[in-house]
Amino acid sequence: MLHLVFQSPIETAILERIEAGDVVVFLENAVLRVLRNGLLNESLTQLLSTNRLCVLSEDVIVRGIAADELVEGIDIIDYAGLVELTVNNRVIQSWA
Repeated sequence: MLHLVFQSPIETAILERIEAGDVVVFLENAVLRVLRNGLLNESLTQLLSTNRLCVLSEDVIVRGIAADELVEGIDIIDYAGLVELTVNNRVIQSWA
């Protein structure tokens, strides 16, 4: 399953619904919540052991976030990468 997270702040209930093997893309203001020094660092680091977590490059750039400010292991993808994820995942859940 592909999770598209737009919600900011990100509720821990959303993270608890992510199953092993799911892919999560944080979009728009949700990218502000996946910072290395953020409150979700520990939860996101645990998710990275079983899931792929991504942010959209354009959202990171617009908000002035450097790659080294993100939780270590989060992938930065472009729109083509987002389209590929949507094609490869039959079920998509949006969290707004």
